[in-house]
Amino acid sequence: MAELYTTWKAIAVSGGDLTFWQSFFVKFYQAFIEADRWTQYLNGVKTTLFVTAMALILGLILGLLVALIRTSHDQQRPGHKNPILFILNLICKVYVTVIRGTPMMVQLLIMSFVIFASSRSFTMIGTLTLGLNSGAYVSEIIRGGLMSVDKGQMEAGQSLGLNYSTTMRFIVIPQAVKAILPALGNEFIVLLKDTSLITVIGGKELLYAAQGIYNRTYEQMFPLLGVALIYLVLVMILSWLLGKLERRLRQSDRR
Repeated sequence: MAELYTTWKAIAVSGGDLTFWQSFFVKFYQAFIEADRWTQYLNGVKTTLFVTAMALILGLILGLLVALIRTSHDQQRPGHKNPILFILNLICKVYVTVIRGTPMMVQLLIMSFVIFASSRSFTMIGTLTLGLNSGAYVSEIIRGGLMSVDKGQMEAGQSLGLNYSTTMRFIVIPQAVKAILPALGNEFIVLLKDTSLITVIGGKELLYAAQGIYNRTYEQMFPLLGVALIYLVLVMILSWLLGKLERRLRQSDRR
């Protein structure tokens, strides 16, 4: 195989004509096999999954915290307003408004070239930015799910002597999870694909690997198609796992 590649590449460099399949083989070989370039894609996948996982954890924690603060503020009884909760709710509203109202690309550039201008940890900066961005969207998804649970569930918990946090933890949140899981799954998929944006600030993920390869081979088609296919496979796996989780939750409802 290596001998065929060397021969056909020499013909192409010298100006000779190659058949469609010979040209296809040469471009494919130099994009994925020559100099073990497939390992660069593999390292890119590892970084992409790491960034996705870290951003997902950060987004879930931040989103849940913001959602609980905003829901607690909205569910206060008339005449019993907590001033600290009011301030926290205002901060959360500003955070959600700013993050959802500005493009992800702009947020990445601000974080990289303004806030963390002296740092060279571009991948971690990208991870932090993705987590902050995801947290704003996750908070609205969770808040919508919490608000959709009948108020009688909260009243029933309190009538049993449970405090607000215990009622939310054991009664309200478990019911809300089933309602918001499809929307959360969609947000996770978007987050996985958005990891490609950190290449703009120098994050070394999957697209970064492809760019490094086609900058050396001067052939963009196969590296980019390869990256697109890898992302597609990752999204399909994630969608399958989420679908399996949804089916399991539906089965538990029937029981």
